[in-house]
Amino acid sequence: MRSILEHHEDITVIGEADIGEAALDFVRSSPPDVVMMDINMPGIGGLEATRKICRVNDKVKVIAVTVLSDDPFPAQLLEAGAKAYISKGCPADEMFEAIKNVVTGKPYISNDVARKLTLAKLTGGGDSSPLEKLSGREMQVMLMITQGQSTQAISDSLFLSPKTVSTYRHRLYEKLDVSNDVELTHFAIRHGLVDQSQ
Repeated sequence: MRSILEHHEDITVIGEADIGEAALDFVRSSPPDVVMMDINMPGIGGLEATRKICRVNDKVKVIAVTVLSDDPFPAQLLEAGAKAYISKGCPADEMFEAIKNVVTGKPYISNDVARKLTLAKLTGGGDSSPLEKLSGREMQVMLMITQGQSTQAISDSLFLSPKTVSTYRHRLYEKLDVSNDVELTHFAIRHGLVDQSQ
C-alpha cells in the first residue's frame, strides 16, 4: 500500500505505525492530513485507534482499511469518526478516490461494502451477524482478548479497571454464546476478525 501511495505525485507518505498506540502517538506529534487505518492493527486495534485519533485531532481524516469486504465493522468505524472505508485489495484508483474524497470533506465507502450495508438495511438485517449485538467498546475488548492480551494489559490500554474488563468479557460470552477465551477466539476466526496470516 505504501508503495502504491508513494508513486502518486500528489501524495507524500510521512510515516507508518505498526500498533494502534504508535499510530495515535504519531498523529499527536506529526499530524498527517489522512491516516490509512488497518482495522486489524495490533495493540488497541484499528477501531479504538480511529476513535482516539478523531478525538485528538478532528482535522485528520481516517480511512479504515479492511481485509474482508464483509467485515462487521463499517457502521462502528464510521461512528468512531472514520471518513472512508475500503478493502486492502481494492484497485489503486479506488484508494486514490477515497483519499481525494476525504481531503475535500466527502465520505467514501467502497462499492462492495456500501452494497452490503444497503442490503442489510433493505432486508432488515435478517441474516445479520451476531457481532452487530456488540457495542464498539465490547468489540474492542473482544479483539484485544483474541490477540492474547491479558486483562491487565487491556485495562491499561483502554483506561478501564480490571473489573470492568472482566465485566465486558462476561458480557461477550453471554452475547456470543461462548464459554471462554478459546471459544471466543474460534468465534472471531470464523467471522474473519482474526487475520491468520499475521
